[in-house]
Amino acid sequence: MIVSLSAVILLGTLVLLLVRYAGLLLWQACVCILFGFLLASSSLAPYIGSAVAVGARFLAGLHL
Repeated sequence: MIVSLSAVILLGTLVLLLVRYAGLLLWQACVCILFGFLLASSSLAPYIGSAVAVGARFLAGLHL
């Protein structure tokens, strides 16, 4: 739950920055958000969730 909430905040901020500074149009951002919403309810959602968890554990294990 914590990883997914952090990912939502991070990706939401990234979309906001892309809209403001990179020229991403609002309708394009809405399409991306809708795609993510539909992807979350698909049969691929558990696999994507586990891949995100593995990536988060990898990043947490790095000693910079």
